[in-house]
Amino acid sequence: MLCYQSPMNESDTVPLTVLKHPPFLFFWTARTAASIAWQIQAVAVGWQMYELTGSAFDLGLVGLAEFVPLIAFMLAVGPLADRYDRRRLMQLFQLLEVVCAAGLAYGTYTGIISKEFILILVFILGTGRAFEAPTSSTVLPSIVPPALFPKAVATNSSATQIATIIGPAIGGLLYALSPTLVYTVCASCFLLSIVLLSMIRISVRSKTRAPLTLASIFAGFHYIRFNRIVLGVMSLDLFAVLLGGAVALLPIYASDVFHVGAEGLGLLRAAPAAGALITITIMSRWSIRSHVGKVLLGSVAVFGLATVVFAISTSFWLTMAALAITGAADSVGVILRMTLVQLETTDEMRGRVMAVNSLFIGTSNALGAFRAGAMAAWLGALPAVLVGGIGSIAVAVIWVRWFPTLYRVQDFPPQRVSADTAETAMKEASASV
Repeated sequence: MLCYQSPMNESDTVPLTVLKHPPFLFFWTARTAASIAWQIQAVAVGWQMYELTGSAFDLGLVGLAEFVPLIAFMLAVGPLADRYDRRRLMQLFQLLEVVCAAGLAYGTYTGIISKEFILILVFILGTGRAFEAPTSSTVLPSIVPPALFPKAVATNSSATQIATIIGPAIGGLLYALSPTLVYTVCASCFLLSIVLLSMIRISVRSKTRAPLTLASIFAGFHYIRFNRIVLGVMSLDLFAVLLGGAVALLPIYASDVFHVGAEGLGLLRAAPAAGALITITIMSRWSIRSHVGKVLLGSVAVFGLATVVFAISTSFWLTMAALAITGAADSVGVILRMTLVQLETTDEMRGRVMAVNSLFIGTSNALGAFRAGAMAAWLGALPAVLVGGIGSIAVAVIWVRWFPTLYRVQDFPPQRVSADTAETAMKEASASV
């Protein structure tokens, strides 16, 4: 098997662009393949569930089924990522995702598919993602030189956005041809990701495996509490998307408002990624180097404003434009948030901190979908989206006052924290359990 090893020393030759760095190129391609699978699956599951039940509440249940595993298994994710081969862990849980996608294909082909069948397999898929997502986040600092890290974060984010553009469009078209084919393609993409990850060998500093104790498990929470910037970044993402996320309602808009079918749903889901990809392409070449905190909080406010436009729009193309702006604003926030969290965290704590971060992200996405579905069932789709957009704006304003340290962040230094910060978090965790 052809493998590439990532240099760990800054003295090694640094390529001019991050995509010319072989370990990152394989990693980026693997993440793109897996993200495409997730986006195709999201369109197929959402449309299939709405076809089966016609219920906005059941669309919210799909988001809830993805969220529950994050709560159930989150405490186990971080210690695993800090103790074992992170690449192997990614491959293991992607294999679980392959099995679930194949199960959805089988259920659809044989006709045994049902609301309960979908929710059970979505729960298992969510379990795989609960372990895979935070683990993948810890790999990036180990495969790129520090000089390329900000650009690597931006380029890595483009994997998700490219997938969000391509995946929904492909998913909508394939679903119109054959629902079984959609899930077969998902399984194939997950398999491709597993193969690509096997071509990377990650060099890590030698470290001992500390005993797995309650203190080590909860150290990630204490580390985040100790660092106001990390706490502000994670909580900002949690509440902004929890209130502002309305993607789960797009099947209702496609079916009942615009009457554009599964193909139109694919376009609506792709619109935010189109705006994000344009923004990420720019930021992968020209990184934001000043007023980082202000830009981050401003991006959340713009996201909320665009969501308000989406809520009140009666035009398909105006809605597409508003969704594109939400994607552009969110991509700025994602890049800045991920860069800050990574630079504020030592490698010894990165698995546990990123596990908590994934919980926050998963909570905002999954519970945001459930919040939107439940509110839409109660008040209607328009009020549900409108309240969310206004709430996102309010969060941006409140966080300026609650987290002034985050608001005043100016740039990205090479490394903000030392191992002493991790030791402090471990001591606090030990004293509390």
